[in-house]
Amino acid sequence: MKPIKEQQRRSAPTVTPQALAWDGKQLWMSSRDLGTLYKVDRSALKVSDEIDPPGIVWAGVATNGSMHFTIGKGLNDDRFVYRYNAKNGFTKLFTCPDFAGSYLSYDGANLYLSQWYEKRILKFDEKGEILRKIDIGAEICGHTFVDGLIYVLRGQEKPNEDWRIARLDPREETPKVEDLATVPFAARSLTFDGKNFWSNHRAANETISFSLPN
Repeated sequence: MKPIKEQQRRSAPTVTPQALAWDGKQLWMSSRDLGTLYKVDRSALKVSDEIDPPGIVWAGVATNGSMHFTIGKGLNDDRFVYRYNAKNGFTKLFTCPDFAGSYLSYDGANLYLSQWYEKRILKFDEKGEILRKIDIGAEICGHTFVDGLIYVLRGQEKPNEDWRIARLDPREETPKVEDLATVPFAARSLTFDGKNFWSNHRAANETISFSLPN
């Protein structure tokens, strides 16, 4: 299997970059260790605004004029989903199942949340009720929608980080997950800006844009 085609690899504008989301105009990025959230200019990869979240932001996704985030709180890092917009700030929406959840994607109507160790993606309604469970067959370190399909980073963290980018069609009753390319770094988060995918190499404090091999 061919590797992804890296377009840019640059130093992230913060340490331990974790969440990464594209809202149509700019990137949103969090720092795992600092607990901060930033708006980031894509071209220069420079911080344009800093926001103080109510916990550690593990993932984010743009949703029809707002942002949704997975936020960890407390000594146990219990996970909750929040909505954020400039007018109302952060609003807690629901608790992740078993207080566990990480990456987010959005199909234009519904929110999707992955659970790393359960190796699955959950589809939610607006009240936080689970509508569907999609088995991914591996640990998940990011997912995003492109043209109605889910692209997902899947693989394993231990003993050695080993990741691939795969694709599935959520409209299928039992979606088949197809690996497309290898990802030669310890990826965290996945988003798409209309042309390229983006992810963080958190351990190296880098942010990478890439495309799929021909």
